Amino acid sequence: MGIDALRAITTPLADFRIMPFGPEALDARLASGGMRAGALHEATALTCSLVDDAAATLFLAGIAAREARLASAPVLWVSCRNDLYAPGLEQAGLGSADVIHAHPSDDAALLGVVEDAVRDGTPAAVFAEASKVSMVATRRLQLAAAEADIPVLLLRRHRGRDRDPLADPSAAWTRWRVASAPSERLGVAGVGRPRWLVELARQRGGEGFSLIVEGCDATGRLAVPAVPRHRTAETAGSVRRAAA
Repeated sequence: MGIDALRAITTPLADFRIMPFGPEALDARLASGGMRAGALHEATALTCSLVDDAAATLFLAGIAAREARLASAPVLWVSCRNDLYAPGLEQAGLGSADVIHAHPSDDAALLGVVEDAVRDGTPAAVFAEASKVSMVATRRLQLAAAEADIPVLLLRRHRGRDRDPLADPSAAWTRWRVASAPSERLGVAGVGRPRWLVELARQRGGEGFSLIVEGCDATGRLAVPAVPRHRTAETAGSVRRAAA
């Protein structure tokens, strides 16, 4: 690895372009008030359930949507599966016109597509879905993202009910677990804004944490609901599990 490559990884955090989420209660827990833009960020569903998988997907989609708006450029969505629900993505701020889809044959080809797209520099962000990614591959993606100043958002799929995807080592800048949470009760019949439990299992330069947030709005932004004082420890506590 050359000197320039090492500098891209080890540059002091203050020199990075930062992607804030918006809510102070969330950004204040992240190093430098947000996530590094030119970096690999991973998320996985807390469980194998479909609702948790959807929450993790939309959590990363919201980040991609905000970058697409900022850069006025499309998001490249790379997946070996063909099961996206476009109306759901649009509710998280990522419309069909903002997404370019790529469908490689397997995870090995997928990682090559992601790296080539990042080095090309065209997308505002790259969203990838994969089950098995080696440490070497995550290092390559982290380096490419740092050099291009483009976020790579990797959704780590479960390979089994008892296998935590974040148990595998990774060079990712942040690693998240996301689960659905009960929405706010309304005074009338209906369903309130979705809520998620987000757990930051690891971040460079900071500590992990967990927090209840309100799901992405039509611009891809999260919100942090007001929490009764007696429930603060329950909803904003420390992370339950570690990540490699």
